[in-house]
Amino acid sequence: MGAANDILANYQHVVETFTFTTGSKGVFDVTVDGELLYSKAMTGRHAEPGEVLRLFTEKYGEGVARYAES
Repeated sequence: MGAANDILANYQHVVETFTFTTGSKGVFDVTVDGELLYSKAMTGRHAEPGEVLRLFTEKYGEGVARYAES
């Protein structure tokens, strides 16, 4: 659950909806505001530590202060 904690701890003030899906056969999807941000099925691997936060920051966080900084 590191990916969920990373995003919510840093950007909870800008995320409207957040879905973290896990399941049988290694399902691991992260969806933010209706857009798929990361999918293990698409990459063929599990996300590296900090990777989902980096992807989120690149897509949504440019120019946005992290939660503790706002």
